[in-house]
Amino acid sequence: MKQENNYCVIMAGGIGSRFWPVSRNSMPKQFLDILGTGRSFLQETYDRFARIIPKENILVVTSEAYGSLVRGQLPDLPLNNVLLEKYRRNTAPCIAYASMKIRKRNPDAVMVVAPSDHYISDVDHFTDMVGSVMKYADMRDEMYTIGVPPTRPETGYGYIQCNKKQDMNADGHVGFKVKTFTEKPDRNLAKVFVDSGEFLWNSGIFIWPVKTICKALEHWLPNIYNAFDACSASYDADGEQDAVDAVYQGCEGISIDYGVMEKTERACVFQANFGWSDLGTWESLYMHDDEKDEYGNMVKASDAMLPETKGTIAMSLNPEKLVVVKGLENYMVVDTDNVLLICPRDEKKFKEVIADIQLRDLQKYQ
Repeated sequence: MKQENNYCVIMAGGIGSRFWPVSRNSMPKQFLDILGTGRSFLQETYDRFARIIPKENILVVTSEAYGSLVRGQLPDLPLNNVLLEKYRRNTAPCIAYASMKIRKRNPDAVMVVAPSDHYISDVDHFTDMVGSVMKYADMRDEMYTIGVPPTRPETGYGYIQCNKKQDMNADGHVGFKVKTFTEKPDRNLAKVFVDSGEFLWNSGIFIWPVKTICKALEHWLPNIYNAFDACSASYDADGEQDAVDAVYQGCEGISIDYGVMEKTERACVFQANFGWSDLGTWESLYMHDDEKDEYGNMVKASDAMLPETKGTIAMSLNPEKLVVVKGLENYMVVDTDNVLLICPRDEKKFKEVIADIQLRDLQKYQ
């Protein structure tokens, strides 16, 4: 497989509300250095794929509001590789737009599509696996995703059931035909999935030949396919943005999982052999953090005192501020420039806070 046929699409349009108040509408999670590595989630995602994908073949799809953020954080990215969405329409339109733009450039392309805000601990294994599956996918009329062996009955992830009798091998990486996809089950069902040994977490990373995904979109989501195909002459030409804006305005909002992957018989999943986390919530960040103190507190502040405090997230973005928390257990204390959040470390309670903020229309804090 020729290296110039490898393409990558990074999806970076989310608003990151589950990481409020650090993540805001104006500066969502993917543009932040939440882990303190010196690089944002988006930059780290780009760095990983730049190991195996020519830089000129990496595209980022993002909201119209975040175009300047993407260009500022990824200055090596060609301007025509920043695809702007005027309206939020979930992942199927995003992937349709990127796929048809790539198809126009190179009909022999093999694509990897990935979110911009995931954590990968073993980058060497990750890039080896993605490169191997892309090579395997070349000249095959199938669609591949990457599944992660579950370590707990997590209710915030989707699950993929594998057909262990139909396996495949890509340079040592094992894959299976997909039986079913299930979106975010309740805890009891998630436990059944984990105990069965047949299910993997859905990472949201996809690999496929551009011809295959375009054909699948045409079959399963013809309205979306036809709309983006009709303006394909404008891709990489004058008038592209206006044409795409018009398509998005009337486009159905639907995920690629629900619109295509759950329906096709051509779905396969490769089992990940690298450390992965969505890190989509404060709770997932807390679970991921391996530098918690002896009382299970996650401290992200320049100085802190946490007497009689257990299982608590204590964060301040102000390097000059001392954080003092006394007598709390399983709480979140997050201090930003204009918001102080004190909330039980409970996702249901946190969602209620977000809903209340939206209900009161406190836009300057969102």
